[in-house]
Amino acid sequence: MNKASKIILGIDPGTVIMGYAVLSVKGSEIKLLHMDVLKLVAQKDTYQKLEIIFSKVSELIKTYTPNMFAIEAPFYGKNVQSMLKLGRAQGVAIAAAMQAALPVTEYSPKKVKQSITGNGNSTKEQVFKMLQHIIKLEETPHFFDATDALAVALCHHYASGTVASASNKSFKGWKEFIANNPARLINNPRLPDGQE
Repeated sequence: MNKASKIILGIDPGTVIMGYAVLSVKGSEIKLLHMDVLKLVAQKDTYQKLEIIFSKVSELIKTYTPNMFAIEAPFYGKNVQSMLKLGRAQGVAIAAAMQAALPVTEYSPKKVKQSITGNGNSTKEQVFKMLQHIIKLEETPHFFDATDALAVALCHHYASGTVASASNKSFKGWKEFIANNPARLINNPRLPDGQE
């Protein structure tokens, strides 16, 4: 596999429906490898649901060998029971990623929407329309949980696509960054002494 390529597994956690998507990024080419949902409606037992989530995430990791894992952080609503269930589902998915030694990154729903549409209050439909435009999605999925997971993966690509990470270099400070990237500077007139 090309060193510069990324394979990102994105998860939209849930105890009824969990969305997942696998995204491949090579240079400027973004390609959807797989996107779907795991339906847990038929399962009544909470712990069985958690076991199924863990197994599914582990299976996705084994099949697609991602090198990054991104998951949506639970939205803090008023229903405490729902929050607990969602938190457990998220925790189990994270545990599967950690067992595979994948770096885990969480994103708030607002951050994901902001990075895809430019508006943190976008609807799921607006996020989907933008994803269609960016990744050239052919068909409308039956559940927005799948496209939400794709949005999480794409959000992670954007967030990890900084100048430093894109070149696989890290810099100790702005001075070192400027010294190593003179072409990226914009020639602005210097401020008078003491105003820098």
